[in-house]
Amino acid sequence: MPQLRLHGRLWLTLDGRNFFGRGRVELLERIRATGSIAQAARAMKMSYKAAWDAVDAMNNAWGRPLVESATGGKGGGGTLLTRDAETLIAAFRRWEEEHRRFLESLARTGPLPTDNNENAGHS
Repeated sequence: MPQLRLHGRLWLTLDGRNFFGRGRVELLERIRATGSIAQAARAMKMSYKAAWDAVDAMNNAWGRPLVESATGGKGGGGTLLTRDAETLIAAFRRWEEEHRRFLESLARTGPLPTDNNENAGHS
């Protein structure tokens, strides 16, 4: 008999538009770790353009930068997350954990129907 499971993903919208989800959080965390959009993109096996477009979309939607580029100097430039980005990441991770717990509690509320024969003869 097939096993029916409950799944769900957390995604934040801003003014009705998709804004922030697991992939963008991972991108920001990799930018934090590497100091580079290009290196973060490579680590995620995505193009630099896709990573840059995601960063640009987040920065524009938020109204303030979430990612800032530092100009070069003796040690070269780099890319940094702003305090807003760090706050959003931390909040998202907390909400994601609460969302996981919510889905687990729903799954414990009782068996899910696995076929249509269970309701045969019921109108």
